[in-house]
Amino acid sequence: MSKVKVLPCSGIGKVLGLLARESVLMVTQDKCPDQTETLCLAQLVTGDDDVINRIKGQACITMDGCPKQCALKSVEAAGGQVAKSYKVADFMRAHRGEDHGTATALTEDGWNYAEELADKMVEMVNELRGEV
Repeated sequence: MSKVKVLPCSGIGKVLGLLARESVLMVTQDKCPDQTETLCLAQLVTGDDDVINRIKGQACITMDGCPKQCALKSVEAAGGQVAKSYKVADFMRAHRGEDHGTATALTEDGWNYAEELADKMVEMVNELRGEV
């Protein structure tokens, strides 16, 4: 089975985008690097043939920072099969009042929240791979 593709939004200028990117990096670099990989959303959006070929027809998980869902829409447009789409804000209720940081740096609360988001994605990776 090929690796599950996990793509975050670019979310430049917002802490929610940074949370999306950092949580995806936790999944693909630390938590399950042998089962997952991430690809550059900008290359996907600009039509890079290599990236599109690697995503087409493949199981994908997206993590978007805002309701515009750029990662989800871009993966779908490129022919990726979105198995699960997350938004950073979907899990904020339990984190109200926390300071997650800025667009360029997470606080301790931010890193903890990114870890929680990563764990949600790992659960889905395991489910997709039949490891639940």
